[in-house]
Amino acid sequence: MNLTTSYLGFTLKNPVVASSSPLWDSVSNIRALEDSGVAAVVLPSLFEEQLLLEEEKLHRDLTRGTESFGEALSYLPMLRDYNRGPAGYLELIGKAKSAVSIPVIASLNGASRGGWIQYAREVERAGCDAIELNLYSLVTDPLRTSMEVENDYCDVVRVLKSSVRVPVAVKLSHFLTAPANLAGQLDVAGANALVLFNRFYQPDFDIEQLEVVPRLALSQSQELLLRLHWVAIIHGRVQCDLAITGGVHTAEDVIKSMMSGAKVAMMTSALLEKGVRHATCVLADLQRWMEEHEYESIEEMQGSMSYRSAPDAEAFERVNYVRTLSSFAVPRR
Repeated sequence: MNLTTSYLGFTLKNPVVASSSPLWDSVSNIRALEDSGVAAVVLPSLFEEQLLLEEEKLHRDLTRGTESFGEALSYLPMLRDYNRGPAGYLELIGKAKSAVSIPVIASLNGASRGGWIQYAREVERAGCDAIELNLYSLVTDPLRTSMEVENDYCDVVRVLKSSVRVPVAVKLSHFLTAPANLAGQLDVAGANALVLFNRFYQPDFDIEQLEVVPRLALSQSQELLLRLHWVAIIHGRVQCDLAITGGVHTAEDVIKSMMSGAKVAMMTSALLEKGVRHATCVLADLQRWMEEHEYESIEEMQGSMSYRSAPDAEAFERVNYVRTLSSFAVPRR
C-alpha cells in the first residue's frame, strides 16, 4: 500500500501533516508527531504583531534615560531577554531539524510586506524546509477594495519568493470574492502551494462587562465541506500544490481531501482533543479503507472527485443550490 504523496517538492510518507499550533513549540512534541506517523509539521506562527511589538519595546529600552546624564549607555537592556521572540523561534527550528527527519515548515503570520523578508531569510538560514505564509487579515477599511487586498497578497508572495530559496506555501482565508481567480494569481506570483482555509477566531461580546472577549473553538469535521468544495474547483487549474486545513479529524476526512485534489490533509484540533497518537489511528484506518476499496496508492485517488473529474460538475455550481434546498423535506404534522 503506497501512502506517499508529494508536497512542496518533498516526498512525504503519507498525506497527514500537523498544521500550525502552539502545541508544536517543543522538540519533544514534534518528535512525538513523527513517532505517530505524521509526515510533516508546520511550526507555531511567528506573528507580524510580535515582531512590531518587539521592535517598539527594544527601541523604548534603548532610548530610555538617554537625556538623564552623560553615562546613559548604562541603560542598555540585557539583549538575551529578547530571545523569547524571533530568536527563540529560530532556535526551535534548529533543534527540531536536528531531532526529526520529517520536513519542518516555518509559519509567518501577517498581511503586509513589513519585516517578512528579513525574517523569511532568517528562518531559512535556521534550517526550515519550507515557509508557510499565513495571510491572516481582516480588512476593516471601507475604502479598501478587494482588488487592492489581492494585489498586496500577490506582491508579498512575489517579493518573498525572490528573497528565499525554500518553497513557500500560502495559507488563505475563505473570505474571498473569487478564490479560484486569486489562486491563479498566487500561482503566477510563485506560490509553491495553497493551503485552504485559515480559521478565523471570532471574538464574542460580554454583555455584562461590555467587553469584546476572545473565543476559541476547535474545528469539527463539518468545516471540511467548504475546503473540499474550493479545492475541488481549483484542482487542475494551478500548477502549485493544494492542501486542506480545518475540519480534518478522521481517515474519511483525509480520503475526501485527497479525492478533492489536495496533496496533504492538515490537522491540529483532532490531535489537541485526542492526543498525538490519534494520527496513528487515522493512518491505520486510511490504509484499511484503501485495502477494502482496492486503492493501491494515494496518488490514485487524488483529484478523482474534483470539478474536472466529477461526472456532474453542476454539483459545484449554483444550479445545485435550488436542488439542495428542495431536497429537504419538512415533516408533516
